Amino acid sequence: MNVSLEIWLITALVLTGIIVIDLIFQVRRKNEPTFRESAILSAIFVGLALAFIPVVSSIWGSEFGEEYLAGFITEKSLSVDNLFVFLIIFTKLRVPKKAQSQALIVGILIALVLRFIFIAVGAAAIAAFSWVFYIFGAFLIYTAITLVKEHFSDTDDHDAPGSKLIEWIKGKVNVTEDFQGSKVSLKIDGKRYYTPLLFAMIAIGSADILFALDSIPAVFGLTKEPYIVFTANAFALLGLRQLYFLLAGLLSRLKYLGLGLSVILGWIGIKLAIHALHKNELPFINGGKHVDWLPEISTELSLGVILGTITIATVASLIATRKK
Repeated sequence: MNVSLEIWLITALVLTGIIVIDLIFQVRRKNEPTFRESAILSAIFVGLALAFIPVVSSIWGSEFGEEYLAGFITEKSLSVDNLFVFLIIFTKLRVPKKAQSQALIVGILIALVLRFIFIAVGAAAIAAFSWVFYIFGAFLIYTAITLVKEHFSDTDDHDAPGSKLIEWIKGKVNVTEDFQGSKVSLKIDGKRYYTPLLFAMIAIGSADILFALDSIPAVFGLTKEPYIVFTANAFALLGLRQLYFLLAGLLSRLKYLGLGLSVILGWIGIKLAIHALHKNELPFINGGKHVDWLPEISTELSLGVILGTITIATVASLIATRKK
């Protein structure tokens, strides 16, 4: 897949334009996001993401279109799971809805920058060392096991990401007790004070780092093309703010989503491990020779597993919590 610098620049400009429009819309509105508004905007963002499939397919071929679709669905599914963490952050810090929207926008911008950096580093590492696939695969399998353990854990006590950093910063600066609209700082009697919104943004940013550690290896397990990895991540993140307000009341019902994601991450981890064995150069594995007898897992099969798992997990969750 040959992606020219011009294509990268055009993609960056389009994504930047979408973000700027979303920012202007957010700044101008004075009311809290409604369910209807969130539903319409979420549908628009998903529509934009799906409209990118024929673009990729027509320029580079249907194979890469399928890889983008599989990557986007995986990232969108992980994003929904990430919304649970956002809900914990906003609940712990008592963030009002208007300020939640502001914090989510900043968080998405931070996430986009972090994803671009992580993708660049990951692509360079993969190009230089084939054994990186072993690390990515092992990490995804470990994450899958962790999700299963968390699902069956009896404790629901979670700290907001970055809580220790927040406490340290609070000890060094002046802090207001209440939110001050969309302000992160203000002057009172000549002294600079920082509002709780700043700490909500720090928590979201800390969570973004953890999310990137999961999502980047997951998409690299579906495609080796940095452009597809980045666009799948970007389109999955763009509608995250609207998706949060759309699903806020439903998050507690998606009780099996974590288990579904564990299956997906475990599957991609195994796919990466098999690919690593095919490219094997480590002397202590099969004498440094490639392991060719294992079949490669196709993108079509992975896409079917991802869609099927998400569907089953969602339907099972809604049935199990229908009395709520």
